[in-house]
Amino acid sequence: MSKSRKGVVSQQAETAGVPAAIEGLGVFYLGQKVDERSGGPTAEPLLVDAKRFTTHAVCVGMTGSGKTGLLIGLIEEAALDGIPTLVIDPKGDLANVLLSFPELAPGDFLPWLEPDAAKREGITLEALAERTAKKWSDGLAASGQSGERIRRLHAAADMAVFTPGSRSGRPLAMLGSLDAPAAEIAADPEARRERIESLVSGILALVGIDAEPGTSREHVLLSTIMDALWKSRLNTVAAAPGFEAWLDGEPLDVGRLLWTPEGKPRVAVISIAHLADPQRMAFVTLLAGAAVSWMRSQGGTSSLKALFLMDEVFGYVPPTANPPSKTPILTLMKQARAYGLGVVLATQNPVDLDYKGLSNAGLWFLGRLQTARDKARVLDGLEGAAASAGGTFDRGRLDRLLSGLEQRRFLMHSVHGEEETLFQTRWTMAYLRGPLLREEIRRLTAAAPAEPHAPTTGTVATGSVHARTVAGGPRPILPPGIREVFLAPDGPVDPDRGVVYKPAILGRARVRYARPSPRIEVDREVIFMAPAGDVLGESAWEAAETFAEAPEVEPAPRQGSFAPLPPALSGPRGYSSLATSLKSHLGRTSKLTAWRAPAIDAVSRPGETEGEFRARIAHRVKEWRDERIEEVRAKTATKLASLVDRIDRARQKVEKEKAEAKNQSLQTYVSIGTAVIGALFGRKKISATTIGRAATSMRSASRATRQQADVAHAEESLQTLEDRRQILEEEIEAELDRIRHEASVDRIALEEIDIPARKTDIAVDAVALAWVPERTA
Repeated sequence: MSKSRKGVVSQQAETAGVPAAIEGLGVFYLGQKVDERSGGPTAEPLLVDAKRFTTHAVCVGMTGSGKTGLLIGLIEEAALDGIPTLVIDPKGDLANVLLSFPELAPGDFLPWLEPDAAKREGITLEALAERTAKKWSDGLAASGQSGERIRRLHAAADMAVFTPGSRSGRPLAMLGSLDAPAAEIAADPEARRERIESLVSGILALVGIDAEPGTSREHVLLSTIMDALWKSRLNTVAAAPGFEAWLDGEPLDVGRLLWTPEGKPRVAVISIAHLADPQRMAFVTLLAGAAVSWMRSQGGTSSLKALFLMDEVFGYVPPTANPPSKTPILTLMKQARAYGLGVVLATQNPVDLDYKGLSNAGLWFLGRLQTARDKARVLDGLEGAAASAGGTFDRGRLDRLLSGLEQRRFLMHSVHGEEETLFQTRWTMAYLRGPLLREEIRRLTAAAPAEPHAPTTGTVATGSVHARTVAGGPRPILPPGIREVFLAPDGPVDPDRGVVYKPAILGRARVRYARPSPRIEVDREVIFMAPAGDVLGESAWEAAETFAEAPEVEPAPRQGSFAPLPPALSGPRGYSSLATSLKSHLGRTSKLTAWRAPAIDAVSRPGETEGEFRARIAHRVKEWRDERIEEVRAKTATKLASLVDRIDRARQKVEKEKAEAKNQSLQTYVSIGTAVIGALFGRKKISATTIGRAATSMRSASRATRQQADVAHAEESLQTLEDRRQILEEEIEAELDRIRHEASVDRIALEEIDIPARKTDIAVDAVALAWVPERTA
């Protein structure tokens, strides 16, 4: 690192002993550059703009190359910058990212050490813990990091391990993704088709059926059924035995995986090491398809919004076969850039990858390879990527660099115009324990309670209105003017036993919330279901349940019986009174809670939670930061390039003047030597010739003196230009630091806004008698 860079440090970085250059927002610190000639690491850090990862990255390296350390370092850098990462971990070693300890105390490492390792060393486990803690502390210090940086990592992002089909980590309901997609996805034919294809492909892979999307009978049949299920808004599936594990856990919602409910970015490590191969294929297909759907629901951006990272992609994106996971992953590679979603794929062998499909990857991290064939395969892929991007490619140089890579050494190839860079990965803040077993994942996540998730809207749990089972009878005969609806059961019903229908009150109303400042105007439909009783006032709605969507209804009742109907609900007047009391209840209790960020003049959108709003404005600030940084770089690029050109010419002039001065000095020495020898050994001590030679020598010495002065002047001019460049670089770095400081999300305060509903802005559309089914015992 240059002295000018070392001089520009923030107060926070000085306290932590970390150079500000590696702490800038919007840049990822991946390691130290390596000098190609000497082969040793330099003090200059490798800093990669976060925006570069929107063009995706590929990491290739054999076992022992340091690939896991590079991936975990990348995840840590993204988290520090507030970028969430969705990690697919087939081996279980990327879950190590959770093993970071700010105090770096031996006791923190002790639970994760292997007793056998201590026995092999001939020391106690406690001694091994002390040695490991010192090793990690020294390694971090050598790469400009400390425990303070680990604290900031913990403060910047949440971290969790999810285990689909298992409760060793946080369980993830893989088949929960069978629910109907969001409205914007359902309304887009292409997005809807892609979502159905990935879902059906995942389900068929789970049961071991290799089906071609759109052509095989099984795929066409299930796609048609899935489309029909979505159209009927049926959100439950009668699962076959053995599928219960796939329905257990948090929903497979990419947005909820990437951000906590409070809007904090998350590193979501999804460990699939415990799954069989067909189950892994099914899950990766479903998750990649869900990521495509989530991607399409986002607005376009040029800044990095999130990362989708997968290690060991062997078999998922092969060059010849077409497994179900290949289509959604390649869709992400081709289209995710426009939405700010960066994709990072890693593998041991380059033959695992479809280079034609991955040729648009903007970054390649190449580690030690196993065979010459692997190296040739990588070079072929890079050459194709460079050709498609219109860049240059020096195959000979890359071949030479790849041949001498050591552990933790990687070659970074970029299609963004930068020269290939040889670097050594930085020390990870996380302890690289190796693959975690189920019991270790369970221990790691035991202290983190699972987040509660809301029940699926549009469905009514059996018995939610009435807690006590009531004996049924025939269906009541109602007078005209009373609307009754029959809700669909929440699961399969035994036709021989039937159901018992219980009465409830279903109310639907429209509420308008408006406030001129800060420009909020929202219309919402509200749906209430309250227990049926003889009370018709506002208190009738106090215990009502609220639904985001109308519950699913059926055209006619099923076979069964009906609970008694309260007398107050036997005539239409009772429902008119309930409509009036519902309007009064809404006027007293309804309010819209919104959030505002005055610093950036932003207001939350209708239906947006505080966490979603925080995540959105955080990305908006990142976009502003990236735009300002690009403006500063563009504005100073010409001036800096001009100075570099003048420095190059000045350096050439210095070399020229030095060469001329050296030649002139040599001539002076020869001339003086000749004159002296002639004077001493000539036949005449003093003659016209010797006097002439002396005079010539004096003139030559005078020219040599002037030549040395020219050298000094040229060197002074060069130093002046280099000082000007150093000052300009410091000014640029200071301006970038100012922008990054202003773009800190922590500096943006939120204000909560409560907007009550006026009674004149409330309209009750209907109050109906709802029959809620309950399965018989």
